[in-house]
Amino acid sequence: MFAVLATGGKQYKVSQGDVIEVEKLDHPVGEKVTLDRILMVGEGEKVEVGSPYLEGCSVTLEVTEQLKGPKLIIFKMKRRKNYRRKTGHRQQYTRLKVTGINAK
Repeated sequence: MFAVLATGGKQYKVSQGDVIEVEKLDHPVGEKVTLDRILMVGEGEKVEVGSPYLEGCSVTLEVTEQLKGPKLIIFKMKRRKNYRRKTGHRQQYTRLKVTGINAK
């Protein structure tokens, strides 16, 4: 069985036991999280599609880690104008493990 869920402005196709990294969720490590913005649920030939979300469906996940992505350097420069700006960014992520898919 698989499900397509939406969180953090992105969509993820997950199955039982999958590990995914999503934009940071404010939950401590070890806590169970239930996401109910499910776009599609399917098993074999039987597929249900929501418009936009399926009612009564959810995915249960466990927070396994809070982590940061790689450092990105943003460098702006205009030639011959003595204009230089250097900034950096590290996106924060939450690693989740799928523990159950609850279809209606």
